[in-house]
Amino acid sequence: METLNFKTNIRTSEDVAAVTLDLNTIEQLDGWIVDTASPDRLLTVQTTDNRIAELVKQAVAKAGYEAELVPRGSVS
Repeated sequence: METLNFKTNIRTSEDVAAVTLDLNTIEQLDGWIVDTASPDRLLTVQTTDNRIAELVKQAVAKAGYEAELVPRGSVS
């Protein structure tokens, strides 16, 4: 299982709801969560395929938000 983290501009529960449908359609995702309390509004995804970063970014963008992959080891 791989964990990928994305810095986002998702701020509220309404924003989370807006990206839910698009993220849930990505078959390779085993789970995801947005920490709206963190300064970087981290989206953390669990996956069996660490090559899906672009799919996650596209799904978030489709809902009108931004997601930037955080390099491994950069999240404290």
